[in-house]
Amino acid sequence: MNRFLLAAIASCLINIASGPAHAAGANAAVNPARGKEIATTVCVACHAADGNSSIAGNPKLAGQSAGYTYKQLSNFKGSEGKAPDRVNPIMNGMVAGLSDADMKSIAAYYAAQKLVPEVAKNHETVDYARQLYRAGDAAKGLPACAGCHGPSGAGVPKQFPRLSGQFAEYTETQLKSFRSGERSNDANKMMRSIALKMTDPEIKALADYVAGLR
Repeated sequence: MNRFLLAAIASCLINIASGPAHAAGANAAVNPARGKEIATTVCVACHAADGNSSIAGNPKLAGQSAGYTYKQLSNFKGSEGKAPDRVNPIMNGMVAGLSDADMKSIAAYYAAQKLVPEVAKNHETVDYARQLYRAGDAAKGLPACAGCHGPSGAGVPKQFPRLSGQFAEYTETQLKSFRSGERSNDANKMMRSIALKMTDPEIKALADYVAGLR
C-alpha cells in the first residue's frame, strides 16, 4: 500500500481519537421530526427541503454523516461564550437560536435523505485527479485524499465529510479557505497543512473529480 496512504490513515485515526468532544450534547435527544421541521422552514432557502441544494455555493447536506453535520453546526454556533470555531455570518446567525438537540436532529434528518449527486465535468483532468486522490503526491509530501475520505468519497463520520457528489465549486472554495486559514476548524490543522501544498489547478481538478465519485 502507498506509504502516503498509510500515513494519511494513521493521521486520520489520531485525529478521530483527539477530535473535539461534545460532552454537553452527548445525551441530547435526537428527534428527526423536529429536524425536518427546522430543515424545511429555516434551512430550506439555502439547502433545499431534502438537503439537495441547487446552489453551488451552498453544500448538499443530504446523505452527509450526521456526526459531521452536527460538528459543523456546533462549530458555527460556538459554546460557553466563546467565538465560533467556524466563522460565517449567515450560518453563525442561523444556528444562534438552535439547541444542541436541534442540531443533532437536523443532522439526523439530513443524513437520512438521499443525495442527488453532482458529476465530474472536466474529462481532461480526471486521470490526474484520480492519481492525487488515491495516491497523493510523494514529491510534495501530499497524502492521498482516500486515506481519510475513503476510496468512494464516503468519508468518516464526524471528522471527515462525505465528498462524493458534492458541488465542485463548494469543495474548491473550502480547500482554498483551508489554505488561506480563513477556515480553521480542522483537527490538528490537518486540512490546512494539506491545502497549503496544493496549487489552484490541483484543487480545481480534485474538486471536480470528487463530485463524480460514487
